[in-house]
Amino acid sequence: MNMLIDSHHHLWNYSAEQYGWINDQMQVLRQNFGTAELKQISADNGVNGFVSVQARQSLEETDTLLDLAREEPLIQGVVGWVPLCATDLVATLDRYAEMPLLKGVRHVVQDEPDDLFLLRDDFNRGIRMLANRNLVYDVLIYGRQLPAAIEFIEMHPDQPMVLDHIAKPTIKREAFDKDWQTSFLELARHENLCCKFSGVVTEIVDEQWDIETVRPYWETALEAFTPKRLMFGSDWPVCLLQAEYSRWLEVVQELASGLSSDEQQDFFSNNAIRAYQLDVNTAS
Repeated sequence: MNMLIDSHHHLWNYSAEQYGWINDQMQVLRQNFGTAELKQISADNGVNGFVSVQARQSLEETDTLLDLAREEPLIQGVVGWVPLCATDLVATLDRYAEMPLLKGVRHVVQDEPDDLFLLRDDFNRGIRMLANRNLVYDVLIYGRQLPAAIEFIEMHPDQPMVLDHIAKPTIKREAFDKDWQTSFLELARHENLCCKFSGVVTEIVDEQWDIETVRPYWETALEAFTPKRLMFGSDWPVCLLQAEYSRWLEVVQELASGLSSDEQQDFFSNNAIRAYQLDVNTAS
């Protein structure tokens, strides 16, 4: 494996007001995670580049991530937030048109109380505005929202999309999430969709876990998306709720050890580079 791109991580200056989703059970996340920590992660784990993803739904965060990306070459691209349901979305997108480090946008659909949010008319109008702006849409959902996601993606066959965190199944050592698997396999039939093998450990219900807890979800994701449309992501620092960065990387490297060298290169770097059109030449 010659290059390692982490397709999904977060940065933030923590405040309880701004990051209300970080609850009392997530004390390890109630601190700042910035480019200094990111550089240490890179040095310790041999990561050549990162995609920074929004963690709160504000244009301020999008702007902050873009500023950090311009300053830190390790940040190869940003998946930000824009108000996709807003009537003035065009003006917002126009403001970002000359910012090449903005590679995609994301809405935190997993937290929407309506499991059919993806099918809203105003939201889909916003999605249609991304196609001619060279922006990827990151799909962030729970497994229960997969049926709506299938219908949603069918509505946008020409829009490049990336599914975050394998759609967050409910992971238990003794019980495989078959409902998730059925819909997940159907969703993966859409060729305009890639998938991040990320955020998996935080969906594990058991306090203790090992590689065998994760393996059936890896095997399903690999079957569904093949090594050509599956990519590595850490979901750091959220992964710290269950695993240090190095442990998650080691587990995924072991899971991927059965792939050919070319397939491993696709999974660990090339697929993220292609999906987000990263300029890896500036990676340090």
